[in-house]
Amino acid sequence: MAYKIGSDCISCGSCAEQCPVNAISEGDTQYNINPDECISCGSCAEQCPVSAISEAE
Repeated sequence: MAYKIGSDCISCGSCAEQCPVNAISEGDTQYNINPDECISCGSCAEQCPVSAISEAE
């Protein structure tokens, strides 16, 4: 199951740097995860300093 970035995102970019498949990009107000490219490894969630990343439902 892919991960998603919630509204708590502070746009620090640490998640994008950690993603091994480059599925995370900077959006207008926060970073976004492309669910078609996400391999559900969880690296981004572990790196997020504000816990804004969780598994999508």
